[in-house]
Amino acid sequence: RARPLLGDLVILAQGHLDAELDDEQRHLARYARRHGLVHLPPDFTADSDLGALEGGAPVLVRGFGLAFVDLMVLLTEGRGGRHDGDTYVPSGREPVLYVGSRRGVPYHSKIGYTWDDGERPPLPRYLGPAQIDELLARPGGFDFGRDVWPLVEKELGFAHYHRLFGAHPDRTTTAWADFDEKYAACPPGSPELAALVSSAVPDPADRLDLTALDHPLDGVRHTSYEGLQDGLRAYVTADLARRHDPAHSPDLAVFLGLLSVYGQLVRLGDIGPWWHGYFSYLASGPPGPRLRQLLALSRAGVVRFLGADMRVEARDGVFRATSATVPGRHVEARALVEARLPQPTLARTRDPLLRALHDEGVAETPDGLLAVDPSDGRVRDRAGSPHPRRFALGPGTDARGAGAFTRPRTNSPSFRQNDATARAVLTFLKGAQR
Repeated sequence: RARPLLGDLVILAQGHLDAELDDEQRHLARYARRHGLVHLPPDFTADSDLGALEGGAPVLVRGFGLAFVDLMVLLTEGRGGRHDGDTYVPSGREPVLYVGSRRGVPYHSKIGYTWDDGERPPLPRYLGPAQIDELLARPGGFDFGRDVWPLVEKELGFAHYHRLFGAHPDRTTTAWADFDEKYAACPPGSPELAALVSSAVPDPADRLDLTALDHPLDGVRHTSYEGLQDGLRAYVTADLARRHDPAHSPDLAVFLGLLSVYGQLVRLGDIGPWWHGYFSYLASGPPGPRLRQLLALSRAGVVRFLGADMRVEARDGVFRATSATVPGRHVEARALVEARLPQPTLARTRDPLLRALHDEGVAETPDGLLAVDPSDGRVRDRAGSPHPRRFALGPGTDARGAGAFTRPRTNSPSFRQNDATARAVLTFLKGAQR
């Protein structure tokens, strides 16, 4: 029997971990076993058994983020296909991927230009340490939609218009100083703010509409899947053009605003998965060449789009997908891939150490993340008290930082968290040696 390794303290930094299936995925897995279907639950794409997906067979794919991009590459180029310019030359071993998601579109392309000239937006402006302090001090707590999101909207709007007025003044009708003064006086999300923007920025394409960005297919309806293919290809083509055109450099300013906002919101702890998904959708999409490959695969019929609000049913011995974008129609397949990572939850993690902590009774967020002290990462018990010898970092905690954006000269949240934990550990060890 293995002997335990004794230590003065422990730092839990396991990263992304496998998880047991949730209720929906267990139902789909059982159905697949009964009917001889293929069901690949949320997982790391490189670890999934993609060999079970047969060439030429239809496969439903739920999820349109970076996990889908990895899947797309492995099942096309990874099976001998190749891209010849804007044309995809298939090997014949590719399945046909029917992909959809909540939004029904891929993540926005990475921006294909750099900051050329002009002042960067001076951030934070409307969502900084003072505003976070005020939110944390509220006796009744805060609500993300009511209290936080309006500040996020105003901060990102400031970044957007600061760049628009500075770099493209010909597309505005007032001086920046006048707009900035009136913008500061308008309550976040108010009709007054909307009226100010409408009067100062004539072209709607130059205005920032975060809600429309999150729901690009709202109200879009097609009578056939063929019509949807043309519409989605046009959408992706337009996104690629915009994200590689410095004439739309306010998009880059919004990207910088998102990084600033993310760094501030880390202090609020676990604010639910929606914000992290929205952030990734706007700021952490695939590089342009991957989306051009997606277009080529769509034209070749290897990838087919399903639309927004995708729903999957296990019915009549197959998996059946529907979407709000093509009402009254469905696609059937004998294979389903969930193209996303497992949600990090203590209750369902396959890590035995973290499961033991869950059983012991440590503090957890409503979404099942390990609750830690925001000052140094100490694991908290259910009463909220930090453990003197247990620390935790990373995506399974409620103090997860923007690990994908640990850029030079950004003082990123993950670096700040690691520094705080290292200082606390060194202070503890120094005291233990006395």
